[in-house]
Amino acid sequence: VIAHSGALLALVELLSWDPVPAPLVGYLCGGVTSYILNRRHTFDSQRAHREAIWRFSAVAAVGFVITGALMTFFVEKLVIPYLLAQIITTGIVQFWSFLGNKLWTFGQA
Repeated sequence: VIAHSGALLALVELLSWDPVPAPLVGYLCGGVTSYILNRRHTFDSQRAHREAIWRFSAVAAVGFVITGALMTFFVEKLVIPYLLAQIITTGIVQFWSFLGNKLWTFGQA
């Protein structure tokens, strides 16, 4: 969340990026950290990396699409401030990611 939000704020506030693509860059920044922390601490998985990484990437890809769609909807259609939109989007995508990774990526092999 820190890498994701930090990238979002830096891109929008410092580099004047549009608030819809900026969180997608943040999403990618948080991906590597998320994999390592989830594997070691959240799920304590014994699944082989070669299998877990592609599964994690698939769950993350869906989350990436959800992030883009929700941010577009909230910011451009509902005209919600981008930080509030990001908070709502993050909650929804974290729920998706947790379930996908718990049940499929890092679940029992």
